[in-house]
Amino acid sequence: MFDIEAEIEAGKALNATVDDLASLSEDGGWDRLFDDQLATLLVQVHVQRERLAAVELAATAELDRRAIAVNEGHRSTAAWLAENCRLSWGEARRQVGLAAALAAMPVTAAALADGAVDVGRMRRLAAAHSDHPAEFVRDERLLVTAATTLGSRDVARTIDYWRQAADAERFCANEHAAYARRRLYVSRTAFGMGRLDADLDPESLHVIATAIDAIADPAGRDGDERTSAQRRCDALVDICRHALDHGDLPVSGGQRPHITALVDVEVLQRHGLGTSELGDGRVISGEAARRLACDAAITRVITDGPSSICDVGRTTRTVPAATRTALDVRDRGCTWQGCDRPSHWCDAHHIEHWADGGPTDLDNLQLLCRHHHRLTHEAEP
Repeated sequence: MFDIEAEIEAGKALNATVDDLASLSEDGGWDRLFDDQLATLLVQVHVQRERLAAVELAATAELDRRAIAVNEGHRSTAAWLAENCRLSWGEARRQVGLAAALAAMPVTAAALADGAVDVGRMRRLAAAHSDHPAEFVRDERLLVTAATTLGSRDVARTIDYWRQAADAERFCANEHAAYARRRLYVSRTAFGMGRLDADLDPESLHVIATAIDAIADPAGRDGDERTSAQRRCDALVDICRHALDHGDLPVSGGQRPHITALVDVEVLQRHGLGTSELGDGRVISGEAARRLACDAAITRVITDGPSSICDVGRTTRTVPAATRTALDVRDRGCTWQGCDRPSHWCDAHHIEHWADGGPTDLDNLQLLCRHHHRLTHEAEP
């Protein structure tokens, strides 16, 4: 039974505890704690903060349900939060949305209240619930278990695989939508400076980040005092300068070790779902995997379970260099009607994919630029 007087006293006790913790910063209080005590305290504070977040979201949902904000003359609950809790408009709207989502996610709400799940993971679960509410209700306990036991990157990957299993067509459509939102702006700012602003789809981000990381000097090497941001900037400039100086922009028929994908053969053969991700762990659709595998270097890895490697074969190109040369001479460039992209901007596309038994010979190959290669794979049944 709810006891309002007891709750008021509990609130006073909480304030007193926070006051005591805050006082550690005064008069060298932190110095009185041993290392293990400090570490334990930090973990406890983190857990309690997440538990308080659950209380805050539940209270927000109830305040919204009672329309208290509107009754007091505010336009919305978000407006009330922005004024009374000193939140930005964006933060206030997100909190109202999370509060509403959490009210429909009882297992997640319980885990958050116990401190087993933090708000960051709860946001991922809420997004999954929003996309596939019926499937989420069915699988919520499994997803929450994953969120409480796996690392952050593995949680994101697990939820992505779950999204793909829940609706593979929609997952693929979301990939296309992300690709359509790609943007890159190059602008000049004051005092001769410039700025790059970009929104990248996962595949493009993986390519660019891997290339930059490959040549960015390690921090602190030979007294290098540049920040990591400065080293990445210099790496990007070096990549562009090298391409301009030597004229060896990426050739489709050459080796491209900077793009890595881990894909089950069943995915390539359209025999079901399975591992299908880029080298940085981002989950991709089977369609994207087949497109990348069309003209690539393939290494066969046989496993027993998810982590036991039984055999690793030699790396071979799906299109040998001699065949690629003959293809360049025959097609001269992209074979899409009306496209004038030269051959060195093109991929060798298997008309019948090699994973389906298609041969790697000239009669089963055609040059397609990257844009039309993507369109061709999107149109495949």
